[in-house]
Amino acid sequence: MLSIQITDEWRKAFPGATIGLLEMTGVDNTKPCPGLEQRKREAEARLRASFGGYSRKDFLSLPVIAAYDRYYARFRKTFHVLLQLESIVLKGKDLPRITPLVDANFLSEVETLVLTAGHDVDLLVEPVRIDVSREGDAITQMNSEARQMYAGDMVMRDAGAVSCSVIYGQDNRSPISTRTTRALYVAYAPQGVPVDAVERHLAATEESVRLCCPGAFVEQRRLVTA
Repeated sequence: MLSIQITDEWRKAFPGATIGLLEMTGVDNTKPCPGLEQRKREAEARLRASFGGYSRKDFLSLPVIAAYDRYYARFRKTFHVLLQLESIVLKGKDLPRITPLVDANFLSEVETLVLTAGHDVDLLVEPVRIDVSREGDAITQMNSEARQMYAGDMVMRDAGAVSCSVIYGQDNRSPISTRTTRALYVAYAPQGVPVDAVERHLAATEESVRLCCPGAFVEQRRLVTA
């Protein structure tokens, strides 16, 4: 099991926030997963039925999205999952088909609206810490673009560098790929996102992963609140 520490700085900076951790081993990310594809289509249909006709203002009135919007507004950014939800509901687009372990996370995000990153455990180097970004921090994003980071963002660090940021997303060193056999999902929920929403997200992700990897083992599934 990967050891993940929560810094005192994170707890002080984000009162009322929650981190959700789900680590699963024995996963196979190389094979098609028809059961997950069916679940994605069903979820898209439910979302369109529930939110058809919504405007941006309507979406922002949803409590979970409103909590993220307050967080993102500090950095003059738009909540990533809101854009995904609008794409599905308002533009008629389907969830992307990348790999089963990545798709499982994207599906849970639009169902629960909880922002979550997925990492290959074998590409993270301990110590791994949930922390706060500081002046001078940088991240190399998944598109290989190096970015200087805002101070005061929720981040995860390993011994190498920042591995993930709420505002800038994941690094290009540790994402889930077809080689992944140990997956870590990290949910970042600022104050105002109910703890039970984060728990539902972890449960939904585990269920989706098991559609594709029924023999997978949960190394850890826990919530940390500030």
